[in-house]
Amino acid sequence: MTVDFGSHAMEWLGYATARVEGPDGTVVYTDPGRYGTLDGTWNERYGDRPHPDARDYDARDGDVVLVTHDHHYDDDGVERVAAPDATVVVYEAVSAERTSRDVVEPEALDYDVERVAYGDHLDVDGVGVDVVPAYNTAGSGRSGHPYEFGCGYRFAVGDRAYFWPGDSDVVPEHDALDVDVFLPSISRSFTMDRHDAAALAASLQPDLVLPIHYNTFDDLASDDEAFAADVASRGVPVVLDRPRDTE
Repeated sequence: MTVDFGSHAMEWLGYATARVEGPDGTVVYTDPGRYGTLDGTWNERYGDRPHPDARDYDARDGDVVLVTHDHHYDDDGVERVAAPDATVVVYEAVSAERTSRDVVEPEALDYDVERVAYGDHLDVDGVGVDVVPAYNTAGSGRSGHPYEFGCGYRFAVGDRAYFWPGDSDVVPEHDALDVDVFLPSISRSFTMDRHDAAALAASLQPDLVLPIHYNTFDDLASDDEAFAADVASRGVPVVLDRPRDTE
């Protein structure tokens, strides 16, 4: 479903894909595709949990597409969301060869591709993009995302700043971010869990929290209603975009 937030609109399309539309019609996507979420096959493979239904999604309306790391790079997903004149912002370490999947290098796609590194800032089609470190910390017990493997993005659309941390634990680089909308992962594996994400939401004090990247498959299972209650109890507005409910 679409979540309206003033003159902005957001939608979780599944897995790590969020669509953000600003008041002037500028559209940004995070990490489009994978696991059948945009080609209509997710329901057949995993569809027994609360998660957006898969669609044969082919909007091709994205002005800016953000790719955080290898695990979330899907060339078919990019092509389903990107407008013909889109700019695809890709973390510098993303490599088709390293994914072990049948994908092409981002530079082989028919779009303007901007490679970025930690600390970079760029203005793309009126969208301000800041590249934020994303990694698993030694004390979290999670692995698979070492320092400099991937990134997160703080991106400004119109009068709102959004933060998608990518596949990351809560790390010190998140502390000073000025964020209006927080789009955290709340999966139980690989990234910050719902407890960590709720604590970070309380620290950042955004105007709205919309969780994504959970319940796609078993290793990403999470209790979003418990997360929402936790965040709300800390005085932070929160909303769930959960159109599929199997209960």
